[in-house]
Amino acid sequence: QVQFVESGGGLVQPGGSLRLSCVASGITFSRYTMGWYRQAPGKERELIAGIHPDNRTRYKDFVEGRFTISRDDAKNTVSLQMNDLNPDDTAVYYCNALQLERPWGQGTQVTVSS
Repeated sequence: QVQFVESGGGLVQPGGSLRLSCVASGITFSRYTMGWYRQAPGKERELIAGIHPDNRTRYKDFVEGRFTISRDDAKNTVSLQMNDLNPDDTAVYYCNALQLERPWGQGTQVTVSS
């Protein structure tokens, strides 16, 4: 059974940092390109960062330089270090394998507010 469990969200002030983690199960993790997605209120879920099995990374322009995606294949974990957060980053954050994009976990809420 494929499952993704996200954690690490919370309330943070503008300019602050958070580190999100996601544990995957039910897949051969090391074979998949993993991604972090987010869904802001009233908007569709979108892919914001991805990491290939060879650790090549890609980012959406609006997070490039602020967010860093990483993976630990031994722990079936993908992480997202988020720095210099701003209110536009407020969203529910999800992880998934790009080749699957299902099922979706509960996500983890990130709220950036003063």
